[in-house]
Amino acid sequence: MNTDQQPEAATAVFLQTLIGAVSDLKNRLQRGYEEAYPCLGNVIRIVLDEEEEKAWDLSSFPHLLLPDLVEAHIERLGLQPVCTRHDDSFAPGAFIEIESDSLSPAYVDC
Repeated sequence: MNTDQQPEAATAVFLQTLIGAVSDLKNRLQRGYEEAYPCLGNVIRIVLDEEEEKAWDLSSFPHLLLPDLVEAHIERLGLQPVCTRHDDSFAPGAFIEIESDSLSPAYVDC
């Protein structure tokens, strides 16, 4: 009698853990995509919800599929991420060449 209830309890615990993991993953994806696309929070939320539903339909482990499904959906929308990094700021041509051999003090107003 007690052994019959244990598999059901284990299944319930597994399902709750999986639901929590998917929810955490969605929150992380939401934050990441909102950072890349700052003004599109509602669109990103809709994409996440649609792709979560698809992931649950495709697998018992939707958290494994969700990131790729969301990325593919965002690519299909053709959105351009906002560039927040300046990768070229330390490029060789980014500094002005000084033609003087003498050093001059710099002034920084803080």
